[in-house]
Amino acid sequence: MLPSVNARMFRTVLGQFATGVTVITGLDGEERLGLACQAFSSLSLDPPLVLFCPGHTSTSWPRIRRSGSFGVNVLAEDQREVCEAFGSSSGRKFDAVGSRLTPGGTVVLDGVLAWLGCTIEAVHPSGDHDIVVGRVQELRVERPDGPLLYFRGGHDTPAALAPSAR
Repeated sequence: MLPSVNARMFRTVLGQFATGVTVITGLDGEERLGLACQAFSSLSLDPPLVLFCPGHTSTSWPRIRRSGSFGVNVLAEDQREVCEAFGSSSGRKFDAVGSRLTPGGTVVLDGVLAWLGCTIEAVHPSGDHDIVVGRVQELRVERPDGPLLYFRGGHDTPAALAPSAR
């Protein structure tokens, strides 16, 4: 018989997989909203689809969902404070970084590596998260630097994770 999978071991094992860090942004009327998210992935090239997985406890996601669209901001290695601000459920998240609206209506944070503007294609409830599929409508690379990574329960840079740095 296989051992049961407990939450702590699940978290430990999946913590061995480094992921990039994004901030999902959107609008509720005129108000800019955002949440930190490392559960993000490309899904399809044709059509261009991405996915992200917000938790059911998120207070920002339901408000972004109502608008029918969202932005994905890929954080740079020097944006740890931005990640921490958007990872919090309290406070004024946009005080941590400037932002702008694209002509297509995507909320883009200053200093990100890249961004995508998407319309919501589908939402699939699954466990304690939703799987959100977005159709990419606009996108751009902003700068050539390295990404902020989430690894073993913390945020780091690619250089810090290199074997010679440990």
